[in-house]
Amino acid sequence: MPEIPASGLILILGGARSGKSSFAERIARETGLPALFIATAAALDDEMRDRIASHRAARPSAWRTLEVQTRLGAALQGIEPPAGPVILDCVTLWVSNILLSVPEETPAETRMQQVQAEVEAFLVAQRRLGGQWLLVSNEVGMGIVPAYPLGRIYRDALGWANQRLAQEAARVILMVAGIPLVVK
Repeated sequence: MPEIPASGLILILGGARSGKSSFAERIARETGLPALFIATAAALDDEMRDRIASHRAARPSAWRTLEVQTRLGAALQGIEPPAGPVILDCVTLWVSNILLSVPEETPAETRMQQVQAEVEAFLVAQRRLGGQWLLVSNEVGMGIVPAYPLGRIYRDALGWANQRLAQEAARVILMVAGIPLVVK
């Protein structure tokens, strides 16, 4: 296991089912402190409701859960600094939620500005709260160019968000087949 800083941002990137979330949860459990789990998934259908329920049930009962789909920085303004680590799972869905929260005809530049503003507001709130933050996100820049405009906007917005968070991170880890590789 790579050395994990006790405070600051730790960005955990990887493909789907690469072990990102499990790795973040393992780090949090090893602190022995109750974690704050920030869930960004929305229960839009039965399958997703089942997934969310399963994930909730698997987390330790001492962990708190904050469910936020957009405006994460604003949601964090009203909380006290957490005693233990914070897991944000995941940036991937958070960015998707932001992009889908605006009308369909919204220009790409405006959508990107919305993502940028939300990421910056999150970073302000995170700095105020301090502590250890484990951010889970997908690396989507290694695949093909999406065939439709919203897919390309999404790839660009998530790529930008990952770069911005990596810039602020004390450690960046790329998960490959369950194996953590330290990038930064």
